[in-house]
Amino acid sequence: MTAKRLFIRISHLLSAVLVAGSLYAAQSEANVASTFTGEIMDSLCAKTGSHDQMMQDMKSMGRDKGSCSVQCIRLGAKYVLYDSAKRAIYQLDDQEKAAEFAGQKVHVSGTLQKMKIKVAEIERANP
Repeated sequence: MTAKRLFIRISHLLSAVLVAGSLYAAQSEANVASTFTGEIMDSLCAKTGSHDQMMQDMKSMGRDKGSCSVQCIRLGAKYVLYDSAKRAIYQLDDQEKAAEFAGQKVHVSGTLQKMKIKVAEIERANP
């Protein structure tokens, strides 16, 4: 076997080991329960990080965060967790639990996979 062929085989083997290791690490991290903090918001308003524009443009949306979120859900939006510090939007797998906290600051416990939280628990954050 030539040195060039040996080098290629070793580099392919190392690449496979690195890929397998990173996939294992990503899978392990995804299954670890974490707590996320933010506001339960609808996916429409979360895009701008605020309900203000929606409530200004459409008076039927209500005058507070909770009623705006509920109205947006009726229009087809989904409940999400909006983290204003990170400007991150997390999808929530349990829409019923989220509905109880529409417009409120909360702590969501669960596992994260590709910006979607598998919700274990939601509780109101202290003001």
